[in-house]
Amino acid sequence: MQAMAGKRSAMVALAGWLCAAAVLGPAGCARPLPEQALREAVDDMEEAIESRDAGALQQWLADDFIGPEGMDRAGARRLATLHFMRHDVVGVTLGPREVALHGERATVRFSAALTAGSGRLLPDAARVYQVESGWRLVDGDWRMTSLRWTSVGAAEGG
Repeated sequence: MQAMAGKRSAMVALAGWLCAAAVLGPAGCARPLPEQALREAVDDMEEAIESRDAGALQQWLADDFIGPEGMDRAGARRLATLHFMRHDVVGVTLGPREVALHGERATVRFSAALTAGSGRLLPDAARVYQVESGWRLVDGDWRMTSLRWTSVGAAEGG
């Protein structure tokens, strides 16, 4: 009788887990919430910069991307490639992200500390920027449509 009660308890537990999986499973596979997806996109861009991968960086830019002084998508890639060629090590540290959603558009603001150098102990250059980026939902994925930055400090070393 005790063995039967143990089997029944195990069956009830298994049924409970299966029900939970059925209810939670689709949610676990669903796309992230818009704000979370934007934060992940910015994190992926940060990783692309540190990996010195201009192609990975460009994938997040919308076809109609516009940057400072009329920079387009191809110009952004060229600027990143040039920077990556000039420096063996590139670092980026982003401050807290402020996300403002406007339907299928969004704005993400943050500070960014960029370092670059030849791989020695200390970076050759460091700058801090205040960044504002515009985003649009394109075929279910967030793409950056605009980017503005202003320098808030600079330090040169050697």
